[in-house]
Amino acid sequence: MKKSKLLLASTGLLLSLFLLGACGSSSDSKTKDSNETKQSTTAKKDKVDLNKLELPQLNKEVADNEALVEMVTTEGNIKIKLFPEQAPKAVENFIKHSKDGYYNGVKFHRIMNDFMIQSGDPKGDGTGGESIWKEEFAPEISNQLYHLDGALSMARTGGEVSQKTQGSQFYIVHNTHDVSDGLLSEDYPEKIIEAYKKGGTPTLDFNYSVFGQVIDGMDIVDKIAKTEVEASPNGEMSVPKKEIKIEKIEVLQEAKK
Repeated sequence: MKKSKLLLASTGLLLSLFLLGACGSSSDSKTKDSNETKQSTTAKKDKVDLNKLELPQLNKEVADNEALVEMVTTEGNIKIKLFPEQAPKAVENFIKHSKDGYYNGVKFHRIMNDFMIQSGDPKGDGTGGESIWKEEFAPEISNQLYHLDGALSMARTGGEVSQKTQGSQFYIVHNTHDVSDGLLSEDYPEKIIEAYKKGGTPTLDFNYSVFGQVIDGMDIVDKIAKTEVEASPNGEMSVPKKEIKIEKIEVLQEAKK
């Protein structure tokens, strides 16, 4: 059986967050506790003052050490800045695929309003796609990047976060509800906690690679996210009834080395 590169299992938006395409049993509280424990352990180990970290998602300006792409879709254009310093392999993979036209004509095959829109699979059903290295690569987790509304992240197959589970599929976070209360620990940077008041999915933090942030075109993301959907083979209401495609992804700026 082929592995499905799904972001969540079919049991609900905030359930079974650790595996893609596999049913899980963790609850919101267990997910939160696990996330908090991981972040707390990392912070203590590295002795990092999180509030002094650079948080590039909070700035719409594109710095010299960042990249910029424009995703041209059948619904409109989306500009996204990328973070090669924090997620170098994810950015390299995405930019090379974009230049090569790998994403041209690829559908948004999975849409979940108030959660995310997913694409990057040439097969169009969530089971395909590969990296530029012809093999999966491991997630890159950074305490500078979070699943804020508009975050661009790598989808992956099931497995531990340290394993090689990423290919070509990605998702853009879509959720404008305040998720700062009760879901975030003191180990989050204060500015990120504040940013989560504008939306996002913090339950995905530290389990999936954030490597970009939408800086223009969130109205297009919102439009795509609100597309009418129907049930997938596993019963999840996530298959768009209307075909929405990426026409091309143009690389407008690459990071200066």
